[in-house]
Amino acid sequence: MVSFQLAATHIEEMLTEYPHGTPIPIPNGLLRRYWVLPHLYQQQYEMYKTNTRRCDDRIVSISQPYIRPIIRGKPGKTVEFGAKISVSLTGKGLAHVDKLHWDAQHEGHDLEAQVEAYKKRYGYYPEVVIADTLYGSRDNRSYLARNHIRFAGKPLGRPPKITPANKDELMRMKAQRRPEYRERIPIEGKFGQGKYGYRLNNIRAKRADTSVAWINSIFLVMNLLILVRVFICLRNLAAKIASWVTKKSMPREIPFARACQFSSNRNSYLAAHI
Repeated sequence: MVSFQLAATHIEEMLTEYPHGTPIPIPNGLLRRYWVLPHLYQQQYEMYKTNTRRCDDRIVSISQPYIRPIIRGKPGKTVEFGAKISVSLTGKGLAHVDKLHWDAQHEGHDLEAQVEAYKKRYGYYPEVVIADTLYGSRDNRSYLARNHIRFAGKPLGRPPKITPANKDELMRMKAQRRPEYRERIPIEGKFGQGKYGYRLNNIRAKRADTSVAWINSIFLVMNLLILVRVFICLRNLAAKIASWVTKKSMPREIPFARACQFSSNRNSYLAAHI
């Protein structure tokens, strides 16, 4: 700690020799890291002084000071680093990055903004929201109920007691939730496609804005693949329709019979078979 203070003081004394407004002969990347170091030192010193291992907006990377540690609690990965993104997926497989942030925030707070973004994009609210259980908070459920949107998840509170009067209704609701849970598989698969197909879990940009552009570009490419498949299907369908119309518009040939019938007055008639 003391050596860092001495080094920082010495560097500041050297920088004061340059007149105000004169460019400092230090590369921008190195200068940006130098500006981060005092904040990092202050955080580490406060944790050392209070004998704790956490602080607000903790810096974990000098080159990427915007990255924050995110407690996940997963087996083998208690802490993760990187962006937290809220993604919505349409029934046709198109993904939209509705919100991206670097802080350790609760994803459930993004639901209202995502639903409103859906309405702004398509002009109407969705019929049902299929999301993880952490999105099923009481506030989110009341917001969805006000807009007549159904939440595909278990109701809050203790399960109701099964009686002969409500048994059929409870079984119907349970049977309805089962296929809706399976409909969450595509959104999980979209993240898997981005991670293992386009290295979504290895963003190598060094700035926050370029990292956001990198992430959005990955989802753009995955959406373009969906649109290309739709275009190919429509092109094949159009070719089949054009071929069918061409065949129907061609003049129909009438096969005439080779044998002729003759009457008594020697006038000939052709027997046509249509």
